[in-house]
Amino acid sequence: MRTRYWRTAAGLLMTAVMLFPVYWMVVVSLTPARDMRKSPPSLFPASPTLEGYERVLREQLPYFATSLLVALGTVVLTLALAAPAAYALAKLWPAGRRAFGFGFVLLVAQMIPGIIMALGFYGIYVRLGITNTVWGLVLADSTVAVPFAVLVLTAFMASVPDELLQAARIDGAGPWRAFVSVVLPASRNGVITAALFSFLWAWSDFLFAATLDSGGALQPLTLGIYRYIGNNNQEWNSIMATAVVASVPASVLLVVAQRFVAAGLTSGAVKD
Repeated sequence: MRTRYWRTAAGLLMTAVMLFPVYWMVVVSLTPARDMRKSPPSLFPASPTLEGYERVLREQLPYFATSLLVALGTVVLTLALAAPAAYALAKLWPAGRRAFGFGFVLLVAQMIPGIIMALGFYGIYVRLGITNTVWGLVLADSTVAVPFAVLVLTAFMASVPDELLQAARIDGAGPWRAFVSVVLPASRNGVITAALFSFLWAWSDFLFAATLDSGGALQPLTLGIYRYIGNNNQEWNSIMATAVVASVPASVLLVVAQRFVAAGLTSGAVKD
């Protein structure tokens, strides 16, 4: 019993240490500018203010909307490419799958440094004239998300019982109908997991945004925070308020999607 208490206490302590930067970010965002250089600093804002949030919502909303558009576009493009590819690898067994090692190729794609991809994209985008565009960022972010999504969805779809596909074929369903009506619904948790990570990658991307959209009219929130810090490096309450606002969508999605990620892959798909 004592061992259990000690483990619980140690877990709570480690959690508190890891979450303290988040707590301090919120505290600073509520601290008035006159108390910002107070020594020693207060663990609780004596007279909290929302001035930082008011300024952020007034100045950062265009960046927020652009990031949301880029992230949602990345999710749509990633799933549109990764889901059929995963289905083919998991259930259709294309010729040369073992010889070419598609899984290994996808892992290698994940190992390529982002700066190399960004520089390569920049040269291509300049020739095509699509720098400083939202859809250019969507395409760039999808190149990072698609290999991971294919790996995740392949594992999920491989767990779908073959008996379900055989029953669908007996009922007259072709490969595409079986994918849409059987495999995809049974892989719901994998789809949500892939969509979640695709959204988070696009939402937090700074490298592609700084390289491919540094001078555009529609810029994502990461560039907005970067330039906001540069322009207002003494107003830490506004800076931290920006960080808090930028963290809200990702935090909400993680909380909402947690049960789908942790749920069984094919629970209830086959009657015992």
